[in-house]
Amino acid sequence: MSSSSRFKKDKEIVAEYESQVKEIRAQLIEQQKCLEQQTEMRVQLLQDLQDFFRKKAEIETEYSRSLEKLAERFMAKTRSTKDHQQYKKDQNLLSPVNCWYLLLNQVRRESKDHATLSDIYLNNVIMRFMQISEDSTRVFKKSKEIAFQLQEDLMRVLNELYTVMKTYHMYHTESISAESKLKEAEKQEEKQIGRSGDPVFHIRLEERHQRRSSVKKIEKMKEKRQAKYSENKLKSIKARNEYLLTLEATNASVFKYYIYDLSDLIDCCDLGYHASLNRALRTYLSAEYNLETSRHEGLDIIENAVDNLEPRSDKQRFMEMYPTAFCPPMKFEFQPHMGDEVSQVSAQQPVQGELMLRYQQLQSRLTTLKIENEEVKKTTEATSQTIQDMVTIEDYDVSECFQHSRSTESVKSTVSETYLSKPSIAKRRANQQETEQFYFMKFREYLEGSNLITKLQAKHDSLQRTLGEGHRAEYMTTSRGRRNSHTRYQDLGQIIPLIVESCIRFINLYGLQHQGIFRVSGSQVEVNDIKNSFERGENPLADDQSNHDINSVAGVLKLYFRGLENSIFPKERFNDLISCVRTENLYERALHIRKLLLTLPRSVLILLRYLFAFLNHLSQYSDENMMDPYNLAICFGPTLMPIPDIQEQVSCQAHVNEIIKTIIIHQEIIFPDSKELDGPVYEKCMAGDDYCDSPYSEHGILEEVDLDAGAEVHTSDDASPSSE
Repeated sequence: MSSSSRFKKDKEIVAEYESQVKEIRAQLIEQQKCLEQQTEMRVQLLQDLQDFFRKKAEIETEYSRSLEKLAERFMAKTRSTKDHQQYKKDQNLLSPVNCWYLLLNQVRRESKDHATLSDIYLNNVIMRFMQISEDSTRVFKKSKEIAFQLQEDLMRVLNELYTVMKTYHMYHTESISAESKLKEAEKQEEKQIGRSGDPVFHIRLEERHQRRSSVKKIEKMKEKRQAKYSENKLKSIKARNEYLLTLEATNASVFKYYIYDLSDLIDCCDLGYHASLNRALRTYLSAEYNLETSRHEGLDIIENAVDNLEPRSDKQRFMEMYPTAFCPPMKFEFQPHMGDEVSQVSAQQPVQGELMLRYQQLQSRLTTLKIENEEVKKTTEATSQTIQDMVTIEDYDVSECFQHSRSTESVKSTVSETYLSKPSIAKRRANQQETEQFYFMKFREYLEGSNLITKLQAKHDSLQRTLGEGHRAEYMTTSRGRRNSHTRYQDLGQIIPLIVESCIRFINLYGLQHQGIFRVSGSQVEVNDIKNSFERGENPLADDQSNHDINSVAGVLKLYFRGLENSIFPKERFNDLISCVRTENLYERALHIRKLLLTLPRSVLILLRYLFAFLNHLSQYSDENMMDPYNLAICFGPTLMPIPDIQEQVSCQAHVNEIIKTIIIHQEIIFPDSKELDGPVYEKCMAGDDYCDSPYSEHGILEEVDLDAGAEVHTSDDASPSSE
C-alpha cells in the first residue's frame, strides 16, 4: 500500500472515530435535556395537583357553607315549634318528625365533614405536593451535578482513547517507514555485493579500493537503518498494546455508563418522588373514605329511624302531647227537675213489661248489628291492608342509575323503564285513590254502625241493670237464666277461675308468638260464644285444638277482668300505688308496690301472681309478638286499674301504665313465692303437652269457691276486646 493510500485510510479512521464521539456527546446533551424535562413535567404535574386541590377545597368550603345555610334555614323554622321544645326536653318525638330532625342533623354533619375535607386539602394535601415539588427540584439539581461529572469523565476517557490511537498510528507509520528504508538498504547491499563478485584481475587496484569502501558504507547504513527499524517497531508494538488496552477500558466505561450509570441517575432523580406522592394521594384517599364512612354512619342512623316509622306509638305520643285536647270530658250528670230525686230507669209494674220487651228488642237488634258491623270491619281492614301494600312497595332502589360502566343513554333508558316512570305512577295513583275512596266509604259505614251499637248497647246495659235488680244469688242471672262466671275478686279463694286458667293456657300453647296479642281485636261473635260457654259451666278451650282465634281468646281474658264489679286493684289503694311512680329506682319501686299489695286478700294475691307471671312470660317473646311490658301495660292498665272519675284521666293513665309495667317486669320480687303464699302457680306450657300444672288438670285439686253472702257480680256483655 502506498503512503498516500495509507494516509487516506488513516483520515477515514479518525473521521469515523470523531463522528462516533460527536454522536455520543450529542446523546449526553440529550440525556440532560430529558432528565430536566422530566423534572419540569413533575413540577408541572405537582403544580396542577395543587391547583386542583385548592379549587376542590374552595368547592368543598362553598358546599359546606351551602349545607350549613340549608340546615340553619329549616332549623330556624322549627326552633319555635312544640316538636323542638319536646326534642330539647327528652328527644321523644313522633317518628316522622324524628326522621326530619335526623335529616337536618345529617346535613349539618355533612357540612362539618366537607369543611374538614377542605381544611385537609388546604393545610395537608397541598402542602405535601409543594414539598414534593421542592424536593424534586433539589434532587434533580444534585443529580444533574453528578450526571455532568460522569459525562465529563466519559469524555475524558474518549479523548484519552483518541490520543492513544493517534500515538499508535504515528508509531506504526514510523515503523513502516523505517522498514521501507531498511529494505532499500538491503537491496543496495545486494547490488553492491553482486558487483564485487565480478573477476577483479582486469580491474584496477584503485577501482577495487573504491568498491570496498562503498560496501562498508552500505553495511554501516544498513546497520543504522536496522537499529532505527527495530526501535520504531518496538514503539509501534507498545503503542498498539496501549491502544488496545485503552480501547477495552473505554468500551467498558461507555457500556457501564449507558447500562448502569444512566439507570442509577434516573433512580437518583426519582429519589423519594413516588413514595412521597403515594403518601400525599393516600392522605386524599383517607380523607375521602372517612368522609364516606361518616356519611354512611349518619345515613345508617336515618335508616334506623325510617325503619322505626311506627303509627301506633306516634298516635300515643301525639295524644300525650295534647292531653287537654284529647282528654275525655266529664260525664253528663242527671239534672233533676223540680226536686225529682229518681236518677235511674224505673222498672215499676206499669212499665216493666214494656221495658222487658224493649230490652229483648235491643238485644236482638244488637246481635244483628254486631254481626253486620263485624263484616264491615273485616272489609275495612282488608282494604286498609291493600292500601298498605300499595304504599309500601319497594320501588326505591336506584342503584342501576349509578352504574358508571354504562353509557349515559343506557342509564336514561333504565330510569325510564323503572317503577317511577310517569305512566306507571299515574296508573298506580289512580288505583290507590280508587281503593282509598272505597276504604273511607267502608270506614265511615263501620264508624256509623259502631256508634249506633254503642248507643244501643248503653241502653241495653241500663235496662239490664234495671231489670236485674232483686235477682242476685250465688251467680249473677240474666233474663234468660244464664249463670255469670264473673265473681267478685274477694270471692276467688285459692283457686284460679276456670275462664282465666283456660284462656292463659290456650295462649301459652298457641299464642306466645302471635303478633299484637291483646292489642288486636278478635271477632266479637266468637268472643261472645266463648264467654257464654264458660257461663254455662263449659270449657270451650279444654281440647288441645287451636280452632279458636287467638285474638278472640285474649279478648275473653281481658273481658273477664273488665267485667269484675270491683277492679282487682282496690280503688282505695289507687293513690298509694300511683305515688310509687315517683320512685325512679325500679327495684325500690317494686318493693313499695309489694308492700302495698301484701295487704290484699290472699285469693287476690294468688290471682295477681298467676296473671302477672303469665304476662311476664308473654313479654319474653316481644321480638315476635311485639308486646313488650310497656305495650302489655297499655292493654291491661285500664282493665286492671281503672282511674277513678275524680282523677285526671289522661295524666293518670301514663302513671297507671308505668305501675303495671313495673309489676310485669318485677313480678317475682313483688309477689310471694309458693313457699310464702300457698296456692296455684303459673307454669310455662309447651304445645303438645296434655296438661299444664293448673288446678283444673288431672294433677290439680278442685276446690270449692267460697262466696261471701250478699256478693254482687256485674256482667258487661257489651264490652269489646279492643276497648281498653
